Amino acid sequence: MKFNPRIVMLIILLLTVFSSINLYIGWHITSWFDAVGIKYEPMLFWVIFGIIVYGYIGGRIPFPKIFKPIGRFLKVLGSYYVFVFEIGFFLFLLVDIAGLFVFWIEGNMELYLIYAGSAVLAIIAFMLSLGSWNAWSPVIRKYEVEVNKSIAGVDKKWVIAVASDFHLGNVVGNKHLKRLVTRVNAMKPDLILLPGDVIDDSIEPFLRNNMSKALGELQSKHGIYAVLGNHEYYGGHAEQYIEEMNKVGIQVLLDETVEIAGGLYVAGRKDKTAESPDSTGRLEVKELIGSLDATKPIILMDHQPTKFDKAAEAGADVLLCGHTHRGQFIPNHLFTKRLFELDWGYLRKEAMHVIVSSGFGTWGPAIRIGSRSEIIRLEINFSS
Repeated sequence: MKFNPRIVMLIILLLTVFSSINLYIGWHITSWFDAVGIKYEPMLFWVIFGIIVYGYIGGRIPFPKIFKPIGRFLKVLGSYYVFVFEIGFFLFLLVDIAGLFVFWIEGNMELYLIYAGSAVLAIIAFMLSLGSWNAWSPVIRKYEVEVNKSIAGVDKKWVIAVASDFHLGNVVGNKHLKRLVTRVNAMKPDLILLPGDVIDDSIEPFLRNNMSKALGELQSKHGIYAVLGNHEYYGGHAEQYIEEMNKVGIQVLLDETVEIAGGLYVAGRKDKTAESPDSTGRLEVKELIGSLDATKPIILMDHQPTKFDKAAEAGADVLLCGHTHRGQFIPNHLFTKRLFELDWGYLRKEAMHVIVSSGFGTWGPAIRIGSRSEIIRLEINFSS
């Protein structure tokens, strides 16, 4: 890889900001300890706190086989701290702003530190509990749309189960995956579509825990199709992942289209990550579906929700995306809402129906605040 000084400087800057914020959080924690009279060894506290803070980064180091469980533990521990870091920073900022007012009116600062610090810790604990419940208790979202096209000799109404962003790995595993299988199979879907990020970077836990076996229990009348997300690319195991999916009857579409049931097209784009200089590129959506029979329904999967106008112009009837997680936890949804034309839910783009899922799994911690893990039940009514 070519040395890029700008990227190095950016990484140094981000690490400096991250470390500074964590020093701020750690200082608040020790101040609360002192205020309530909790005894601790400062050096030991900062060592343990540092391990937690950098656990997600450290857990990604390629440990020798005998130490891999330690690496997995650090990664999981560090992922949950990502949530504590973000929420804690905002809460402690509010505490300090309010503290200026207490100081200005000459209030009891020591008492304020005790109550304010306790309140912050209680709020974080409550949000961890609520966020965990939201993450592990998926809901089924129903969308019903009309497509003014017909499929000869096939039912006018199709039920399609859609689930994206599983992020199967060390945090999201077989237990959560079985929730998906149970709920999806109960729908008795005509078709199952998976718009990307089924695995979370590394394929190792996917293989170690034989997660493909659970995926292979999914059942639908007309098959199961998936596309790659950015995380399948990040892990560098896309080809091996595709092989594993093929073994259990799930076809991963790489800028490909398939015709099923004698007249319905399912098209799958490579992820936007494939446009990077180090990748193989991907077809423009018009190249992918522009030559298909436009009198037949076309369902397009594209992991990242971008360029809806191009998909509509090319003739897609339904576009299915994921990627955003709807920010996963507040206030991140404020950023995803600005970054994407649609970061979650439903949008009509000309004649095309767009649905963006908040995802079935989670990235980083299994925490959702302001979003839910979801499975989509898409009911399409075709004209007779």
